[in-house]
Amino acid sequence: MKIITILRTVIVFCIIMQSHSLFAQNPINWTADQLMQPGALAKNIQDGKNIPTIFCVGPGATIPGSINIGPAQLSDNIAKLKKALDSLPKNTAIVIYCGCCPFEHCPNVRPAIEALKQGGFTNYKLLNLEHNIKADWLDKGYPKI
Repeated sequence: MKIITILRTVIVFCIIMQSHSLFAQNPINWTADQLMQPGALAKNIQDGKNIPTIFCVGPGATIPGSINIGPAQLSDNIAKLKKALDSLPKNTAIVIYCGCCPFEHCPNVRPAIEALKQGGFTNYKLLNLEHNIKADWLDKGYPKI
C-alpha cells in the first residue's frame, strides 16, 4: 500500500512538472547588452536627444513618443509591429517595452524581439522593466503620457 502511494505521488509530480513546462515562457531571446535601463531612456526623453523609436508591445503605451502596438502575444499585433518596422532602416535605434509583469512571465516581449530579429534589425533594445511599468517607470517619476 505504501508503494502505491509513493507511485501515485511520483506520477502526480511528473504530470504537474510536464504541465508546467507547457505553460512556461520560451527561453530569453535577448542578451544583457540588449537591455536598456529605464533611467537612460528617461534621460534621453527629458533631454530630447538620442531618442530611439519606442514601441509599446504590452497592454498600453505609457512612455512619451511610444508607438502603441498592443500585446505582442496576439498575431494581429505582431503583424502591426512588422508593418510599422517595414518603413524603418534596419539600423534604426529601437526600444521595445511591455511592462505588464516581470520578463519571466511576460507573454509579449519574446514575440516582439523575434519579429525584430526576423526583420533583420540590428540596433534594438528591450527596456529593462524588471517588475512592471508602474514600479520601474511611473513610481520613479519618469516621463509619462
